[in-house]
Parts: sequence; C-alpha cells; structure tokens
Amino acid sequence: MPDFPIRKIALLNEEIFHEGGPAAKEPRRRACAMALVKNPFAGRYVTELQAAMEDLKPLGLELADRLIAALGGDIAVIDGYGKGAIVGTAGEIEHGALWHVPGGYAMRERLGEAKAIVPSAKKVGSFGARLDVPLGHISAAYVRSHFDAMEVGISDGPRPDEILFCLAMTCGPRIHARMGGLAAQDIKAWDGLR
Repeated sequence: MPDFPIRKIALLNEEIFHEGGPAAKEPRRRACAMALVKNPFAGRYVTELQAAMEDLKPLGLELADRLIAALGGDIAVIDGYGKGAIVGTAGEIEHGALWHVPGGYAMRERLGEAKAIVPSAKKVGSFGARLDVPLGHISAAYVRSHFDAMEVGISDGPRPDEILFCLAMTCGPRIHARMGGLAAQDIKAWDGLR
C-alpha cells in the first residue's frame, strides 16, 4: 500500500457481562481494529478519488483477519459488524468515504454469508477524536437486538494528514436486549433486510 502507509494498528477487545441487570451466561464480545494511515490527499482537493479504494483493499482484509482472530477465530459466532473513519483536519469527509468498499467488502468476504448493509460513520476530527461506530446484524438490518455502537479512537491520532480507518465485529446481541422486532433466529428472506 504505497499510497496509504500505516503508522499504527490498534485492537480494542471488549467482553460485556451485564448492563446493570443479571450477568449473562456468556458475555457479549465486541472488537474493533483500527489503523492510522497517511492521507495522500491531505491539504489539497483531488477530483478523482475512487481509484484509491483499490489501494485500501489489503488493509481492509488485514483488519478483518485481525478482528476474527481477536474474537476467537470462529466466524460462525460473529453476527454483527460496522465500520468507520476519522479523517484528520487537513483532509475532507470524502476521504473517509474511501473506506466503504475496502472495509465493508473485506468483512463480507471473510464472514461468508453476510448480507446486511455494513453500518458506517465518518467524520473529520482532530488529534484524539473519538467515533461511535454503528453496529448491526450481519444478515438482516432489521434485527433490533444487534443495534449498537462502539466508541473508538486512538490517543495520538489522527494527525492532520492521517486517516483512522476502523472495522468492528460483535458476537451476540446487546446484553439484556428486550426491544422486540425481528429476532436473529427468525431471519428468513436473506435479502439483507429481514
């Protein structure tokens, strides 16, 4: 990846045992893999950006592989995902949108049967900025028990000429989920919605 040299990769791995109610038999697991990369478009306006998505595909696969390993290596138990980007202040929001294909399709490729849209968030932020990465079920967007967000960031980035790209995956619904709606075991259409 000559166009997006990596300065740092970080992993955040959580186990959630309860949210004030009874402890679950198994904790919900969430993980996020983040990479701080140099932004080759920082400080200038570039009309054509789409070709750069190809350069980011190896990074998407690398972060997806790290997440799967962090969650135990068994893709059958991973049932939620999301992605995001924080663009340093010398960049623009569209530089974060470069992550849509490389980040989303990397997780779909590695997880196999993922059908639902990959929830996404992006923003321009200064040093130490945080991002709430939206999370949803991998097979159907309407599974309410998996609607969530994971706050992520790296303390020493993004620098003005960097982008923080991140992918997140989860195992299981929110602890104490009880808001009804489509249950994961009732997904039927496999169209990514229901």
